[in-house]
Amino acid sequence: MNTDPISDYLTRLRNAIKANHRIVEIPASNIKKEITKVLYDKGYIQNYKFDDAASVQGTIKIALKYDPNTKTPAIFNLERASKPGLRKYAKAASLPRVLNGMGVAILSTSKGVITDKEAREQHVGGEVLCYVY
Repeated sequence: MNTDPISDYLTRLRNAIKANHRIVEIPASNIKKEITKVLYDKGYIQNYKFDDAASVQGTIKIALKYDPNTKTPAIFNLERASKPGLRKYAKAASLPRVLNGMGVAILSTSKGVITDKEAREQHVGGEVLCYVY
């Protein structure tokens, strides 16, 4: 039983990266699709595909990104910030910075799922979902 689908999503990505998999399949939901789009836009994953015909909820196929020379993954760490038992919210003035701006915090805001940098530009706050670097 998965009580936190976003944590399950991040754990599947972490496990696939540690096992040096090229592709990982994850059960889909709207929030997971939006997080996947943000990861793609920021260059942390190579490609993605939403397969809605696979099951009732569909699946997300993610092609993970590795350095061609050193074989190191583009994602070094995925960390869940807001948990079901303890939600973390941030105002527009106090948004978190990940690795002094080198990483990305993904937020769920009234403008949709966006990064911390985009939230600063749009002057919106929201729930801090996860940190990626």
